[in-house]
Amino acid sequence: METLVSAIAQHGYAILFAAVFLEVIGLPVPAAPVLLIAGGASANGPMRPGFSLPIALSAMLSGDMLMYVLGRYTGWWLLGLLCQLSISPESCILRSADTFYKRGRMALVFAKFVPGINALAAPLAGSMKMRVPQFLEFDLWGASLYTLVYWGVGYLFSGFLGSITRGYEHFGGYVGWSFGVLFAGYLAYRVFLVIRERKRDPITTVSAGDVARKLSGMVVFDVRSHGYYEKETMRIQGSKRLEPNALNQEVLQVPKDKEIVLYCTCVREATSVRVAHVLKEQGYKVSVIAGGLRAWKKAGLPLEPVPLDDIVQLPTFS
Repeated sequence: METLVSAIAQHGYAILFAAVFLEVIGLPVPAAPVLLIAGGASANGPMRPGFSLPIALSAMLSGDMLMYVLGRYTGWWLLGLLCQLSISPESCILRSADTFYKRGRMALVFAKFVPGINALAAPLAGSMKMRVPQFLEFDLWGASLYTLVYWGVGYLFSGFLGSITRGYEHFGGYVGWSFGVLFAGYLAYRVFLVIRERKRDPITTVSAGDVARKLSGMVVFDVRSHGYYEKETMRIQGSKRLEPNALNQEVLQVPKDKEIVLYCTCVREATSVRVAHVLKEQGYKVSVIAGGLRAWKKAGLPLEPVPLDDIVQLPTFS
């Protein structure tokens, strides 16, 4: 019997870590109910508070740090993947970016309580080049607050969870069924997304050479999601900056009869395509440079340093 209880306890901690970590990296896994149950199990046994609470917090911090690093090097490509779970991927990114752009570091403290933004705060911090010490400080506050709230409620009101916390067979079964239902729902939603994307008007792509030949008749915008935060950044000669992380806050001073061309450095031009969809819905004629800035450089076409006045300052991070 003692061996069985020990094995169940070990299984329970693994479930706790996995559920929290998987939710943090953007998968449809319900971490909050698991934290509630873990809190109740810690009050009545067989979990121990000294183990369950640190395990949950370490899972959350590990996932956040992973997402921060990925966001720092992939920008909106990663955000686009995460937002595929949203009904409107473009709105998902823009809403989250607006919140983070306005609130800065404080968004990390409360973002985990806001559906649709919770999984995006850490990669947005990386995309916006938030410094690592600042990210760790405020992410620790946010992760601790979220973990303590749900785990603490389960611990304090463990009597209501008694039927679950009497044995880990119930705990494991509950989580297993939750994963199964959510996974089935996720697959159904992916089918819906595929059908919807087939009905959506595609974004026109143009080659770097074609843009260079017709540059005088176009307005070219640099929409790199993590560009313009460092000095000595280069851009296409004659292009302008359009900050995707504050797109809903900017008024585009371009006539709608003018052709707009976008470029970025993301995988599959993810940022350019998503910004293009937003501008297209506003009535602009938009296209995207295939291959982005890399294709332009590879073709040996002219570049220019970004003017110092265009370097984006993020005072909310200081």
